[in-house]
Amino acid sequence: MNSPSGRNFRWIGQSIKRPEDARFLMGRGKYVDDVALPRMAHVAILASPHAHAHIVSIDVEEARRLPGVLAVVTGRELAETTGPLPTLSNPPVIQHCIAIDKVRHVGEPVVAVVAESRYIAEDAVALIQVDYEALPAVVDPEQAVSATGDAVLHEEFGSNVVHRSHYKWGPVDETFGNAKHVIRRRFRWPRVSPQPIETCGAVVEYDPAERKFTVYSNMSQQSVIGARLARALGVEPYQMNFHIRDVGGSFGGKSSLYHVPLIAAALARKVRRPVKYLEDRLEHMANGNQHASDRVYDAALAVDEDGRFTGLSLKVLDDYGAYFMMNTGSHGNALAQATGPYRIEALEYDLTAVVTNKTQQAPYRGFGGEVGNFVIERLVDEAARRLGRDPIELRRQNFIAKEQFPYRIPNGNIYDSGDYARVLDRALSLADIPRWRAKKAAASKRGKRIGIGISTVNERSVLSVTELWFLDKNPILPQSSSPESVQIKLNPDGVAIVTLYAPHWGNNPETMATQLVAENLSIDPQRITINYAATDNGLISKGPVGSRYTVMLAGAIAGACRELKAKMFRYASHRTGVAVEELECYDERIFARNEPTKGLSFAEVSRAAHSFRLLFPADESFRSGLVAQYTYDHPYTTMPNADRSDLGVFYPIVGHACHVVVVEIDEATNKTEILHYVAVHDAGTIVNPKTVDGQIRGGIAQGIGTALYEKYHYDEQGQLVTATLGDYAVPTSHEVPDIVVDHVETPSPFTEFGIKGCGEGGRLAAMPAIASAIDDAFSEERIFVDELPVTPSFLHELRGRVSAPSPKPTTRYYEPGAMYPPAI
Repeated sequence: MNSPSGRNFRWIGQSIKRPEDARFLMGRGKYVDDVALPRMAHVAILASPHAHAHIVSIDVEEARRLPGVLAVVTGRELAETTGPLPTLSNPPVIQHCIAIDKVRHVGEPVVAVVAESRYIAEDAVALIQVDYEALPAVVDPEQAVSATGDAVLHEEFGSNVVHRSHYKWGPVDETFGNAKHVIRRRFRWPRVSPQPIETCGAVVEYDPAERKFTVYSNMSQQSVIGARLARALGVEPYQMNFHIRDVGGSFGGKSSLYHVPLIAAALARKVRRPVKYLEDRLEHMANGNQHASDRVYDAALAVDEDGRFTGLSLKVLDDYGAYFMMNTGSHGNALAQATGPYRIEALEYDLTAVVTNKTQQAPYRGFGGEVGNFVIERLVDEAARRLGRDPIELRRQNFIAKEQFPYRIPNGNIYDSGDYARVLDRALSLADIPRWRAKKAAASKRGKRIGIGISTVNERSVLSVTELWFLDKNPILPQSSSPESVQIKLNPDGVAIVTLYAPHWGNNPETMATQLVAENLSIDPQRITINYAATDNGLISKGPVGSRYTVMLAGAIAGACRELKAKMFRYASHRTGVAVEELECYDERIFARNEPTKGLSFAEVSRAAHSFRLLFPADESFRSGLVAQYTYDHPYTTMPNADRSDLGVFYPIVGHACHVVVVEIDEATNKTEILHYVAVHDAGTIVNPKTVDGQIRGGIAQGIGTALYEKYHYDEQGQLVTATLGDYAVPTSHEVPDIVVDHVETPSPFTEFGIKGCGEGGRLAAMPAIASAIDDAFSEERIFVDELPVTPSFLHELRGRVSAPSPKPTTRYYEPGAMYPPAI
């Protein structure tokens, strides 16, 4: 493959046969629910039926007497040996894996039962009697801001406001004061979550002699999270050994999975037997600690007389649910691409975070970036409408030009590379918009409306971790490193054994590793084997979060291969008499550049390194064996400054996407059907095209769910109304159309081979494109989609509104002054 960067790749860019496919297609995946240990016990949870209540008393005696029950444990009893769940917030919002004295959302664990089987455990749960004293439920984030007394969830804070920050980057006041047009809108973003096939689970075995835990879980960050769980259990990190399992779908939701393995570990230590805890679907939806963003935006876009975007102001009220485990990390993600693909010189970000009586937030594909993309793309569509401009050409006018990269946005982050106009042109050519415009008139005669929508968005990738805390003035854990590791060993037969330290989460990491090793070593992919290491004999790994893994794995593999090749070249040089600098490596041979027949095969070199040590000089560079371990650090991160006027470089590997969507809406029922979908992405150099296409299509399917179907709805009492998949509508293959996927490649100058992440871009671009298409379908009525999902009932409501700008707020965005009371 001849890459756009001019490099001629042999294996990168090929859709090779994926080595892991066979075991999954044959039902040989290794999931948590497949773990069966001798004498294994099972856990069931009594969950709170109340959104907010004091726990007055708990009677567990009848449950304890049930035959087969091994233990019945309350939160206060568990707290005698187990600390709170880890948190990134400071001051910490304390959360226990089983509630103590008070429950703060429906579904929160109140009692845990361990029994010989899950059936017995569930029967025991039904025998437990709990007396509650109900407290006022707070479900509206705007009401949460001013709530007092018993409506405050965490009394120690004295308020439901847990974070308040307000930053300006660039000449915000001047820009908005001089703007010819200020486009203002209010947006409401719905609470949704991923729905993996296997829910969160863990099997834990405890060794009382060595005080060690062996953990089988489907977390996606074992080596990082293990240390935090060890602290909660009162042991050292080396006493937590995580065995990697296939994740069974995560989409971000299992990256911060703490409560499930902590409950299983604490109970395994108590009953001195292996314990399995696997959420059922209802638990996962009500208490999975993995609901996504739930926000209100008051947003403003400043535009000059020529249609140039000059400033962006975002006032955000974020409903975090009952706890604040992930702190403001999702806003760091949004800030990484806050100005989108556009040249905007002034940026304001005003954030108020509140707690309410709902399940707490955690990452979900986009982790806040998808919300920011929706807001800015909707503002651009509204600007085009107000200015009487073509929304496509208005975007083109404001794009960052390809010669301007690397490009620094106002808050300090850098975009590495891009050619946004080229991506747009490719998407337009595939979408064939004139053909669909021609169909609109005929459709109206059938009682249908056809609409065409577009989004042009950025996809930050390769998590750096400073964005998890830089909005805090006093962060509890100011991390600045997110490394990835690999080990590569060349056996005497010339086969490469590659050891990974992160789990298989669904995006073919074995395929990626195979192609990257094959490219670096010039070895046939069929002669590469992939293994996974448990954490007790593993290296540090941040794992597959933040669309980072392929980029970071590429860096780690390149480093390990350089070290391995250096040692191989020394051995080959000594055996052939050719100087190291005159040797080349190709097709599993090391040979003289000017005399290719003079050389050795990988197998010959490896046999010599493993078995004939005394034939070589007695120095350290000829130690027996051919193995290299390499830990790769983030390719480009800088720290924020003290006053946060510069957030530093924190997400500089930035892809881009243009989605064009055609929808058809039934005027009588307001049901939306997607007729045509085109997605063109720039993810830098592509390692495996089919895998990337799968990622994009999967992200789009989830984006369709957010745009048209999915929402966690809580009533005024804090009851989760959409608590099952019968009510929480996830799109199926019937709702997801055939999707045309294509690529433009602008390699990153910061990464190995120019690779960028692409795990989230499908979802990041889908929602604004669909909203834009619905607007277009009813362009004569001038509706404006400012909230998701656009269900038939909500679309009926929209059609009944008089489309008008949001009322002017009493406090202008670009003037100082508190918009919400500060956190106490």
